[in-house]
Amino acid sequence: MLPTPMVVQQESFPMFTRATASAAFILIAWLSLFTWGSLANAAEQSIPASAEGQIEFNTPSDNIGCIYTPKGGTNTYEPQDGGPELSCSRVEPSYITIILGPKGPATLIKNPGEQPCCSDVTRLAYGNSWSAGPFSCQSSTKGLICAASNGHGFFISKAKVTVK
Repeated sequence: MLPTPMVVQQESFPMFTRATASAAFILIAWLSLFTWGSLANAAEQSIPASAEGQIEFNTPSDNIGCIYTPKGGTNTYEPQDGGPELSCSRVEPSYITIILGPKGPATLIKNPGEQPCCSDVTRLAYGNSWSAGPFSCQSSTKGLICAASNGHGFFISKAKVTVK
């Protein structure tokens, strides 16, 4: 049996919506597959958005970096399906990028060409979770797991990549 997700007051997290709650529940289910413990025990970490609405974070090792782009994109970037989009890249042992949209499974790109990861941005501390739009992620010493409210997601670490 999965633990109940923590209750968050709307005024505390204005981006916490029904879709985010659904994504959090899906993330808990994924976490149970990796026997990591529950998201209910993870502290929600607030990461500020840029002026254009993008949110960037790295894992504490700086080996994995993610960029959340809101629906509609930005002045310089628009996701293929209009967004929102979560794109995460891993540097070592080989550079890969995973793109997760609001519909369908995540896309794994094994040789993305450009390799912009990982800039000096906020770190999602081990044991903490983050959510925006339909996406939720949790960082641990084992890696980063992210899910969308549609049930798709991914696990990424130095040792392993799993896309659903």
